[in-house]
Amino acid sequence: MIYIVEDDASIRELVTYTLNSQGMDAEGFSVPSQFWKAMERQMPELVLLDIMLPEEDGLTILKRLRADRATERMPVIMLTAKGGEYDTVIGLDSGADDYIAKPFRMMELISRIRAVMRRAEKLDKEEEYQVGSLYVNPSKHIVRCGGENITLTLKEFEVLCLLVRHQGTVFTRAQLLDEIWGYEFDGESRTVDVHIRTLRQKLGEAGDCIETIRGVGYKIDGSNH
Repeated sequence: MIYIVEDDASIRELVTYTLNSQGMDAEGFSVPSQFWKAMERQMPELVLLDIMLPEEDGLTILKRLRADRATERMPVIMLTAKGGEYDTVIGLDSGADDYIAKPFRMMELISRIRAVMRRAEKLDKEEEYQVGSLYVNPSKHIVRCGGENITLTLKEFEVLCLLVRHQGTVFTRAQLLDEIWGYEFDGESRTVDVHIRTLRQKLGEAGDCIETIRGVGYKIDGSNH
């Protein structure tokens, strides 16, 4: 089930119809209160969330979802008329899995939804990684440094999981954007650097395991820790 929170009836109905025609169960809501009531009835696999909404804006809804353990890993794609670089970075840094500016092509939306859902499924596999004092369990969404639990945003967590799964492999910024966000971000790499910086800060001393390869990108080399 996919939930669409969108106050523009024409967009909401078109997206709902298109998703249903592609074999995806979808339900639309014009106001957040309807969405929250539906969440009590059934948890969706993914949420399409407009930013400019009555009652409460989409970023506030996103923060509420990320703050609740039951929904902290729920895939969320922002749909918005605010397509500027600053707004995109704000949306992604707030924990959105993807950010699509209006107007958008329906088949591109379908493709992006499938990409986000594929990445969410990969996180459900049982794995454990230990790099020095850093412990990562992707399926249980656990990150510990020196025995202390570390809280990360979904994107920070996905970046960390990608690097620990492929220790020794250098990922360029373009590769990280493609792997984590599922598409090329118009050559914009700042959001990658922001996530790496905040990730290192939250990991404390263990953050040193994320190495910057000047002029190339980033890697984790477990052999050095």
